[in-house]
Amino acid sequence: MVAWSTQNGQVALVGGLRSPFVRAGDALRDLHVGDLTSSVMRQVMYEVSWPASRLDEVIVGNVVMPADAANLARVAALYAGVPEHVPALTVQRNCASGMEAVAQGASGIQHGRVQAVLAGGAESMSTIPLLFPSQAIGLMTRLAKAKSAWQKIGAAASVRAHHFRPRSALLMGLTDPTCGLVMGSTGEVLAHEFGIGRSEQDHFALKSHEKAVAAIHAGQFQDQITPLYVGKKFRPIVQDIGPREKQSAVELARLKPIFDKRDGTVTVGNACQLTDGAVALLMMSSEMARAEGMSIRAHVRAYATAALDPQRMGLGPVYAIDQLLDKTKLSLRHIDLIEINEAFAVQVLACLKAMASNAFCQRRLGRISAIGEIDPNKLNVNGGAIALGHPVGATGSRLVLNLMDQMNRRDAEFGLAALCVGGGQGAAMLLQRH
Repeated sequence: MVAWSTQNGQVALVGGLRSPFVRAGDALRDLHVGDLTSSVMRQVMYEVSWPASRLDEVIVGNVVMPADAANLARVAALYAGVPEHVPALTVQRNCASGMEAVAQGASGIQHGRVQAVLAGGAESMSTIPLLFPSQAIGLMTRLAKAKSAWQKIGAAASVRAHHFRPRSALLMGLTDPTCGLVMGSTGEVLAHEFGIGRSEQDHFALKSHEKAVAAIHAGQFQDQITPLYVGKKFRPIVQDIGPREKQSAVELARLKPIFDKRDGTVTVGNACQLTDGAVALLMMSSEMARAEGMSIRAHVRAYATAALDPQRMGLGPVYAIDQLLDKTKLSLRHIDLIEINEAFAVQVLACLKAMASNAFCQRRLGRISAIGEIDPNKLNVNGGAIALGHPVGATGSRLVLNLMDQMNRRDAEFGLAALCVGGGQGAAMLLQRH
């Protein structure tokens, strides 16, 4: 378990934007993730009037790195007009990759290695490829090496139908090789252990959509989202495509379980949506921000990561929040706003139950008593990934962006963001305003 805390006001967030989050296969399906990321980067620097030449580093979280853009951070930075002398780094901590990018930037600033960093995350779930079997690769290699017509005919004669049955890289990526469970099945594990029923999960999912739709109508995301222009007609995408305004409990109840078809509870309705999106945040030392007359939106106060049983990866936020609060000597009563990524409704509900349980916290965390109960009015106030979607590399930085924005709107002092991480990890970040 790793946790660190900065001195108050040492690392400042001075700006941030994101693209609209769009369901995979929809309006952004043809947009390369490098172009998606660079467009948000470019707009952030324009919004805060910060020259790209004054950046010290660019850090981007990305999970499924495209084959034609190795080190996405570098490619996107150059596309965005960042000068070639500015180094760039792509980081990968599965679902927490976007938050890890912010943490890496904050750590560099804290230790004086850099002063101004552009950090964020991006993912194009639409363009995750299909993979052909290894036998097909061998066959294609034989064809490529064949010199004579007879060799080519011999290689072609070896072609069989099963050579062209591709496997979904997305499904493979969502399956943990160490425990053999797809991520949704880890949610079913928690449903059984914590006694969380289908109706409770569907109710949570419905509230996520209702809060997201209300936030859109109230203009809560207007200052966060930069429009994207896509297609031959450059049609503008100006808001998230995912939240369902007419979502109902009846419709959610009709959906069939997808991971445990006999007695499961996790459905496509109470799980996160697969989504395309990108986020960028500009951060710098508070000393530089004040000297440059920048508006400081929030400070990065602390960051923690933790590891646990991969079969129960959904509880990762509990372990990371425990470490974060211990490091900062704060308690939940000090926290004004909380974002916990909604990988699955059951996963967030299990985290809430675990944090409020004396028995769990004593047995699993070695605490004297429970972490505490989270006020539902403080949690995911604009909805979460069930409604907005979960572009895995970007979500961690979206949580930070939304938390920063809402803390300013509500005059909150402390805000906390946390995610579960496939493979059995958790990550949590603390922001402070005053």
